Amino acid sequence: MDSPRPALRLFVMHHAGGSHLLYRTWPAALPDSWDVRLLDAPGHGLLLDQPRIPDAGALAEHLLRAVEPRLTGPYALFGHSMGALVTYEMTRRIIDRGLPPPVWLGMSARTPPDPARTAKAYREPSDAELRARLKWLGGTPDEIFADPELWAVFDPIIRTDLRLVDTWRPAPGAAALPVALSAYAAREDRSAPPPRMAGWAAHTERFLGLRVFDGGHFYFQDDPGPLLRQIERDATAALDAADTARYA
Repeated sequence: MDSPRPALRLFVMHHAGGSHLLYRTWPAALPDSWDVRLLDAPGHGLLLDQPRIPDAGALAEHLLRAVEPRLTGPYALFGHSMGALVTYEMTRRIIDRGLPPPVWLGMSARTPPDPARTAKAYREPSDAELRARLKWLGGTPDEIFADPELWAVFDPIIRTDLRLVDTWRPAPGAAALPVALSAYAAREDRSAPPPRMAGWAAHTERFLGLRVFDGGHFYFQDDPGPLLRQIERDATAALDAADTARYA
């Protein structure tokens, strides 16, 4: 007997240097009627043996090919930090190609596209600069910095991801997304402070609001409960609005 169709399929995209592991408790903490899919970029998590992709557009294309067969019912996308950037790129492609759009986007700890940002030559950070940047962001376990073998594994992964983040430029003249969107920020996040996160309102036709939490860049790492409850409220509201519009 076929399993019932989920009320919502939620795809979750991880941060730079991360994987699905930080989000592994989410499927059990969100509604049983949802199908929560934790994505890994190539070279991360369960795909550690695959070549890493250092370009945001190419990674978005890769992930979209992977999930497209499952865009058959109501679905939503959530991305944290680098994951939000890739989620934005995936959504742009979904809209441009006329694929079924998501009912909701959750953008966490990543400031919105800035068309005025000019391209600069990328400079590879030194070891000391990379460590300092990661400590400034927080979220990287101390044992990775302290263990040379762990650092040797982590270093090339985070370098690829930060190159992706630092070299990404939004397509000029992009229209606001015709998708409901919520922005998630933390009060002490210096890389994506709440005032800048509020700028997502200009990039969607249906802004559901800025949600601000205590903590820094990885504000949900120790206790994802408050974020997950807000995700459930926001995605459910967007899903209900989509159902109402469908039958109006």
